[in-house]
Amino acid sequence: MGTTMRHEWALIVASSLLLFMSFPTVSFGITPPRSLLHRFSGSGGYLTTEELWFNQTLDHFSPYDHRQFQQRYYEFLDHFRIPDGPIFMVICGEYTCNGIANDYISVLAQKFGAAVVSLEHRYYGKSSPFKSLSTENLRYLSSKQALFDLAIFRQYYQDSLNLKLNRTKGGNPWFVFGISYPGALSAWFRLKFPHLTCGSLASSAVVLSVYNFTEFDQQVGESAGAECKTALQETTKLIEQRLAKDGRKLKSLFDAADLEIDGDFMYFLADAAAIAFQYGNPDKICKPLVEANKAGEDLVDAYANYVKEYYLGTFGVNVQTYNQKHLKNTAIREDSADRLWWFQVCTEVAYFQVAPANDSIRSSKVDARYHLDLCKNVFGEGIFPDVFSTNIYYGGTKIAGSKIIFTNGSQDPWRHASKQISSTDMPSYTVSCHNCGHGADMRGCPQSPLNLEGNEKNCTDPDAVRKIRQKITEHVDLWLSECLASDRRFI
Repeated sequence: MGTTMRHEWALIVASSLLLFMSFPTVSFGITPPRSLLHRFSGSGGYLTTEELWFNQTLDHFSPYDHRQFQQRYYEFLDHFRIPDGPIFMVICGEYTCNGIANDYISVLAQKFGAAVVSLEHRYYGKSSPFKSLSTENLRYLSSKQALFDLAIFRQYYQDSLNLKLNRTKGGNPWFVFGISYPGALSAWFRLKFPHLTCGSLASSAVVLSVYNFTEFDQQVGESAGAECKTALQETTKLIEQRLAKDGRKLKSLFDAADLEIDGDFMYFLADAAAIAFQYGNPDKICKPLVEANKAGEDLVDAYANYVKEYYLGTFGVNVQTYNQKHLKNTAIREDSADRLWWFQVCTEVAYFQVAPANDSIRSSKVDARYHLDLCKNVFGEGIFPDVFSTNIYYGGTKIAGSKIIFTNGSQDPWRHASKQISSTDMPSYTVSCHNCGHGADMRGCPQSPLNLEGNEKNCTDPDAVRKIRQKITEHVDLWLSECLASDRRFI
């Protein structure tokens, strides 16, 4: 911790301890606490961007390998109610973690008087154990290792906090949060380490590893509606015809001439469509396509304009993300997350977004064989996703955990890899509205670009979001209180 942070910490401790002496009873009610919130724009998109570091074990499963690496993390203490406030651990995932996002977690932290900490996922961003991302060096990249990273970090941080507070035993109640793959990690963390957290929020949590994920494309069609779906299907048909006649010219129209493999190109175009529904921007794609279709205009041109203006422009995707030549690059760079996530896809979870046999929107070229060939080409022989073992280990949608909140957006294609049916002690809620996508409960609408504090005002049904957030708040409040009552603040 730097000098500035130490001074700030000292001031917070001094002022908060005076407040704490005036209130001997600790409560996790939702009244204002007694205390001093695999794209974010500007510093306002983060609660903090100040980097902190600690030494992490490289291989948690070897009794002989004691190598370590530097792992980056962040902390936000503005709302922390010292000394017994909860600690909210926000899980970072398959991307460079540049700070703690200023989404709805800031509102929850203020309500509960919580400190917020966040750990960068191993290998991503600045938390790489190696100087090369060769397939051999990626052997320690897995969700299982990542979960142990979180457990070790949780203990490290709690011990450090106890030392600062001159506390020799006990600790603070922890609650874990995650969206998407981090949402799955949040659920799995509670499943595997129930003694280390009072509960978890698993937002849009992709807990089911899927080999042929046809439901993804089917949900895109359902979210699009009849008119838009028809226009998308006709667009795909026209693109396939032109690809066969003059592929180079067609790819140039989409600023994607570097995608020499046709499957890469068609996957890029399928993702470009899906992302609008996934992140709560359905009108960005449906309005121009439906209008072009009604007017008898060129659908391919209309779609190319959308891809270049929104997907490559506003959304900021790099075409090279889909280029297998790029994915084979083992150098550590700003865009290394592309290769790293594909390694996890190709070894653990698959999520192969393939075309359904009938009524598909995406091209039939995007099939299981395309994905398997990619895994082999990028990482070498013998690399394939063992989804059976992954689901056996975690339980898939039959996860047998407790005190996990599952949330999903009604328009999100990924929700079919999540737990959508409530069970005892594991409630599942769907946020329903026209633009409710991935992580709508935490990010608001649309989900990208980020709305500060996850503001729900742009959701087509703000009340639907508020109701789910109220449910989340009630569960967090209850489980933190139960945790405190049973004195399970831990180790």
